[in-house]
Amino acid sequence: MSSDTTFASLGVPTSLTTVLAALGITIPTPIQAATLPDSLAGRDVLGRGRTGSGKTYAFLLPLLTRLAASKATRQSRKPRALILAPTRELANQIQAAMTPLAKPLGINSLTIFGGVGQNPQVNALRGGIDVVIACPGRLEDLLGQGALTLDAIEITVLDEADHMADMGFLPGVRRIMDRTPRASQRMLFSATLDAGVDVIVKRFLTNPVTHSADSALSHVSTMAHHIFHVRADARLPVLIDLSSAPGRTMIFTRTKHGAKKLSKQLNASGVPTVELHGNLSQNARTRNMDAFQAGVASTLVATDIAARGIHVDDVNLVIHADPPVEHKAYLHRSGRTARAGAEGIVITLMTDDQVADVRDLTRKAGIKATTTRVDATHPLLKQLAPGERTFTEPLVLQVDEGNTPRRNGGARNGGARNGGARNGGGATAGQVGGGRGGAARNGTGRNTASGNGPARGGATGGTKQRSSAAKRPTSKGGGRSGGQGGSSSVYSTSSSRGGAAAFSAGSSLGGR
Repeated sequence: MSSDTTFASLGVPTSLTTVLAALGITIPTPIQAATLPDSLAGRDVLGRGRTGSGKTYAFLLPLLTRLAASKATRQSRKPRALILAPTRELANQIQAAMTPLAKPLGINSLTIFGGVGQNPQVNALRGGIDVVIACPGRLEDLLGQGALTLDAIEITVLDEADHMADMGFLPGVRRIMDRTPRASQRMLFSATLDAGVDVIVKRFLTNPVTHSADSALSHVSTMAHHIFHVRADARLPVLIDLSSAPGRTMIFTRTKHGAKKLSKQLNASGVPTVELHGNLSQNARTRNMDAFQAGVASTLVATDIAARGIHVDDVNLVIHADPPVEHKAYLHRSGRTARAGAEGIVITLMTDDQVADVRDLTRKAGIKATTTRVDATHPLLKQLAPGERTFTEPLVLQVDEGNTPRRNGGARNGGARNGGARNGGGATAGQVGGGRGGAARNGTGRNTASGNGPARGGATGGTKQRSSAAKRPTSKGGGRSGGQGGSSSVYSTSSSRGGAAAFSAGSSLGGR
């Protein structure tokens, strides 16, 4: 791609390039530069590229451009464009990326997925929606009920098509696609064409233009891959040490039970952690993702449901607490770091009985990893995850429906963080009621307060009651991940020692 390539030179109208520039997005990614001329011209497009390569804007920009230029009007129960996504989280993030672009054009959109009541979705469709962003299951339900039809669809997008195949959605996708007009434009984006994706391409795309950029293996060179050979009893202490370092950490487990258990263990050890897996309600999944994106929780423990389609900026470290079963899952999990050309660290924990499996996994993934026998005291942990280890009160998340998420009162240098101000005159965020003495970090002195709580890394005896802390913090200290998000939540911690801090949290979504 030429350094002179711009969105305008690719044919994106000024109404959209102005919004992109305001978001700090001025240089197209390779997949955007490759596909936009054809997609803007109305061609069917097959885009092959990994998650994080910029595919979302690659289809949103032509979709919105063509809808804005269309003479069609909005109709009740007849959307004009359809985007299919495999997970609720991805649907929400596509919506978040679309909203600032669509607003100046007068185009509205709706997410449709299960796990929440359908009545608001049905009512919105009745009022008229331009773009539907949907997971296949709930969309088929609503189609069967007559809540919408697809005969007015002008553009259909299949995002993460290979992931939909992995999740068993392709039969539903075929049924949905059969109900869209044959002459409408169709775009499909996928990292691979296996698992039946090629059947979808041949059946529904007409003379598609194929563009490949950022393949599933292309980002491996920007990551440092390490395998930590650990004893079974060293696994948790190693995870506690790594995740208590500064920055965002994503940890992957094989099972929902494993994610829940590990999240509880890390929280009890003073690492603010949230979980993401299929056993959570949609409200809980949204709340936890908001907390992680806002920096209220520094660690996210997830199953493979989060390995694809979740965009979180500045993930410093990805840890495979359980090595995945197959190499594609390894690549998709690892792709949460080293995004958009940045570097990242990927660590796989391996016990004695996993040596053969991990060796086979890395060979198939095409990576060369450094293997080291470690425990929680090994210096390599500090080298790969540098910085002072900090520990907090157990994290309790509380929802406040009245606020737009914004990280004000919980700024790192401007307010309380989990029971104490980090740099603002309260107890250090790392040692509330214990550890190094519960001292104020930059307030009344580092070691002046007495503390009789547990030692570093131990739980602080926090209770799980909801905090009565103020729900509308007014200070405007800007947190590292400040900005407005898509749901309204206040996050707080509470403990039996009486300390409480409130956070209004927000999401700052990066380039798509």
